[in-house]
Amino acid sequence: MGSVRWGFRCGSWTPSRSEWLFAARCVQQEEKDRIGQFVFAKDAKSAMAGRLLLRKFVCEVMGIPWSQIRLNRSPRGKPYLAAPLQVTTGSDPPWSFNISHQGDYAVLAAQQGMQVGVDVMKTTLPGSNSIPEFFRIMTRQFTAHEWSTIQSAGSERQQLAAFYRHWTLKESFIKAIGTGLGFNLQRAEFHLSPELLTQGKVLRQTKMHLDEEPDDLWIFEESLLDVDHHVAVALGPADEAGSAPLPPPAAFTLLSFGELIASASPLTEEDAAYWDSFRMKAEAPQRQKDT
Repeated sequence: MGSVRWGFRCGSWTPSRSEWLFAARCVQQEEKDRIGQFVFAKDAKSAMAGRLLLRKFVCEVMGIPWSQIRLNRSPRGKPYLAAPLQVTTGSDPPWSFNISHQGDYAVLAAQQGMQVGVDVMKTTLPGSNSIPEFFRIMTRQFTAHEWSTIQSAGSERQQLAAFYRHWTLKESFIKAIGTGLGFNLQRAEFHLSPELLTQGKVLRQTKMHLDEEPDDLWIFEESLLDVDHHVAVALGPADEAGSAPLPPPAAFTLLSFGELIASASPLTEEDAAYWDSFRMKAEAPQRQKDT
């Protein structure tokens, strides 16, 4: 049973003109156009890294030439391989894959023979709210048990980290089943691993209760990419039988830009204006600071 866990630190990536234009040539035209519509450079970088991670995986792991890969999105936004169709045998279960990008990272998780969802979140306070006010606004997203765990975590910073830990777990599950925004987050209640979550470890002891009943068919892997970024991977049965063997825990490998595009090949012609647009977005925060 194969598994892949890759990450790319887009927050510290400052692409050169040649890097950005080459990356843009190596994704599908509609994805390039969508990325070009982002207002902020950091969002464009994250989205570009996510598409390159997907194509790298399909090319290098699934063995499909870059130029033949056709990725689409489900109605709820989950990426899937539209062409060529996966051909599997009884001894070669199909791959499932998912991406997430938030904070300073884009990540990909893939698994053979299981459903997979991944979510990464940076521990940061959105907007100008205090932490108690932020928690009040988010009250309905967690169960009483989960709020008890979050609010007993220690300092406000530790409580915020516990909040995002729970959030990544819920989001990874929702992304794995492809439900989207219509899912009531309180239906999935998480009972965290008693073991401390630290960098360099992959925990798998956290359990989920679905509709108030323990669900042992789902496995959740938790890790820290750095002190500020939680990542959770949800692994579920590919069918109702739930017969897939338990895969070993897998840590995330962080890729360089060179590794990210190692197998890439251009799909479109170079578009110089695409760099000009990106550069203006990248320079905008500095211009605002100088005024």
